[in-house]
Amino acid sequence: MLKNKIQSLPRGYAYTALSYFGIDSLWVIFLQQHGLSLVQIGLCESIFHLTSLLSEVPSGILADHFSYRTNLISSRVAAALHAIIMLTATNFWWFAFGFVLQAWAYNLQSGTLEAWFYETLVDHQATDCYPQVTSNMNTLIELANALGILIAGWLIHGYLAATYWGDLVIAIVTIVIIWRLPEPQHRDTSANRLNLWQLLMAALTWLRRLPKLTYLMSFHAVFSAIGTTYYYYFQAVMTDHGFNGTLIAGILITVAGLNVLGVQLTPYLQRRWSPTHLLLGLTGCLLITLLLMGWGQLTLLVIGYLLINMLNAMLEPLMSTYYNTLMPSAQRATLLSISSMIFSLVMIVMFPAIGWLIELMGFASTFSWLGGLLLLIAIFRE
Repeated sequence: MLKNKIQSLPRGYAYTALSYFGIDSLWVIFLQQHGLSLVQIGLCESIFHLTSLLSEVPSGILADHFSYRTNLISSRVAAALHAIIMLTATNFWWFAFGFVLQAWAYNLQSGTLEAWFYETLVDHQATDCYPQVTSNMNTLIELANALGILIAGWLIHGYLAATYWGDLVIAIVTIVIIWRLPEPQHRDTSANRLNLWQLLMAALTWLRRLPKLTYLMSFHAVFSAIGTTYYYYFQAVMTDHGFNGTLIAGILITVAGLNVLGVQLTPYLQRRWSPTHLLLGLTGCLLITLLLMGWGQLTLLVIGYLLINMLNAMLEPLMSTYYNTLMPSAQRATLLSISSMIFSLVMIVMFPAIGWLIELMGFASTFSWLGGLLLLIAIFRE
């Protein structure tokens, strides 16, 4: 019913599915096949997040100052260039430059897409539907990501370069689809009367007035960083244990099913529980899962992979709803970009550090110790 009422939503959903199509998600294995060590792979990810740290807020400011559509199209142009670099790179530095381009692709849509959806609902006085819309968005993200990884899993033995050809084609198709994406008609245009510096200062002033928002952003960054490092470094575990394509496909299908289940549950959970209780519950589940990794059994590591992915998937629509409820229209994309910037700051440190620890003492021990550290921090905070 909502889809029929707001005609522009399908274009936004199509952009979401295509831009998050996870055909290049096995990039850790791809880089290993091209001779990069885990430390070099960790550095590539750090370069991605350092670029994101420097570019995230400017990209959000551009979206608030100009148009959401321009940012989204620019994002897909950067994604196409990233795919070209990954197909032609011959050494670490070229791959590193590819991650700079990928960061720009991520930055230009990060915050912009959510802001477009929310402001479009404002046009139709339907912001109460945002929990369902963001749940739909994240369901599409999970399904598109899983389908892309499934295809990549079939190409894992010597054909992963084809995934970046797919990335290139998808980026071009996405640009065509959103070329005429309508801007929200009743969007607060006061940002257009501010220069970029004034817009940033207005966003930072809002953060100072609302410390709860800053706390939520920091919590979100740490939680997501743990899930992201587990997700990507687990690819090395699958490689080391000789997982075949069928087994990888089965794991990925299970991940997709659990993630979609978790995302679809979030609107129901939000109606029954307060934000504080929901976030405490997710955190408790994450800590228990990490601590159980200490046994080091492969079956437990796979179960941990499934659960941590599901928890991360559930967190995204919850945080998106909380953020957009608290944020003013004129600085919405900028503030959402600041949230992503904090995540990048955490990842710059965490991703290579976790890679180094895995090489030093193993995957299971690293994440078990991380769970113990977080538990101690939680106890001392009490």
